[in-house]
Amino acid sequence: MYDDSFGASLKRGYRGLPVAIRTLITLNVGIYVLQVIAGIFGPDYAKAVINNFAFFPDWQIALFQPWRAFTYMFLHGSAFHLIFNMLWLWWMGRSVEERLGPRTFTVIYFAAGLGGALLYIIAAPILGFNPVIGASGAVYGIMVSFAMLYPKMPIMLILLPPIQARYVVAGLIAIDALLLGSADSTARIVHLAGAGIGYLMIKWHRQGTDLSSWILPVEQLWYRLKGMVQEQSSKPRNKNMYSVSDVEIIDEDEQSELDEILEKISEKGYDGLTDAEKQKLFELSKKN
Repeated sequence: MYDDSFGASLKRGYRGLPVAIRTLITLNVGIYVLQVIAGIFGPDYAKAVINNFAFFPDWQIALFQPWRAFTYMFLHGSAFHLIFNMLWLWWMGRSVEERLGPRTFTVIYFAAGLGGALLYIIAAPILGFNPVIGASGAVYGIMVSFAMLYPKMPIMLILLPPIQARYVVAGLIAIDALLLGSADSTARIVHLAGAGIGYLMIKWHRQGTDLSSWILPVEQLWYRLKGMVQEQSSKPRNKNMYSVSDVEIIDEDEQSELDEILEKISEKGYDGLTDAEKQKLFELSKKN
């Protein structure tokens, strides 16, 4: 009989997550653990984390401390707050990332989170100048993306029959709009702004805008820095030996493989390639 422990199943499921979602969930959970540890040392330490990394809707703070517009998305007020956001990200985000690719997914996620923060600056004089934390605005952008990409996908909610995704997400947005005047108006306005940015991003994507190109400069910088570290740590190469990049001839089989990869890019985009195909494309491009 096949014996599969809960830990092994959890590990396999974690590894099976798309790369962007897996990274975001790992960061959110890891940072929340650090928040809890800071709270164990005393309330002042926990408060210091919020004071330094939460987003404050003051334009001067936003201008001179711009990291807050990013770091606030990784802070959460409670375990329930974290679990709620990560579950929605997992439920709806997986299909979005598999459809659009990790780069476009990441752009939508952070654009929605940034949009939520920036809109709150405008709304703060009415709603109050309160610090905001949580990934909810970014997650709402992904939820709206899912509803636009898979509008009729049935969603199973507790004690309710299957409901199409577009109605579930529209209902959540309607609730936030109705509760704008409540005590937690801060969270509501961030949710609505994130949802609006998600809508705009998918509209631009459908119009042919390559959202993934927005993140390429950051990715290229990362690989450049990574390459510099690897180059410094690597041993000197024998000058009498030839590397693959020294060979400039592509044989017939390699040309056929290159054509297949290029055709796949034309159909699904670069994000649709597997890691092995991306590596092969890189190797062949150096020969060509």
